[in-house]
Amino acid sequence: MSDALARIRAILTTTPLRWSQMVETIPEELLRLCPAPSEWSALECLEHIIDTEQIFPVRLEALRHERDIPAFDPEQQGTQGTSSQSIAELLATFIRLRAASLLAVATVRSDMLDHSGIHSEFGRVTLGELMHEWAAHDLDHTIQAERAMMQPFIQGCGPWQPYFAANRIAE
Repeated sequence: MSDALARIRAILTTTPLRWSQMVETIPEELLRLCPAPSEWSALECLEHIIDTEQIFPVRLEALRHERDIPAFDPEQQGTQGTSSQSIAELLATFIRLRAASLLAVATVRSDMLDHSGIHSEFGRVTLGELMHEWAAHDLDHTIQAERAMMQPFIQGCGPWQPYFAANRIAE
């Protein structure tokens, strides 16, 4: 197994654990906090990760067999803010979906990473690129969720606010 695959699998494995810790310990109002009108709350990040968790395995299978894949537009095809599930139910959904995804990821071998297909937006993409995107996507939206929850703490830290300028979200 390549080092890249091992690192990708590590990220994909730890993401549900990180989300479990957040959902189980952080007050719900903080998870629902929308830091600015154009920014997602932590809850919306989780909903988006669930949406894409239903897409990544399909793309993995398509690229494994060198078939083309369509683009995904979260604004048009996503479900953020429309779920009737509780946050605990959303977490359980993500954990269930990710467990199935990890079984599919476990079957990816290094010699498959060059398999490719046409992405309707980006052109030719490889399975290796998709795998890297999946790990980066997990990290990106987990960081985005944490950044959303940081905002009241940044606002409340008085003279230390300049230390957090890189993470402050302007309203």
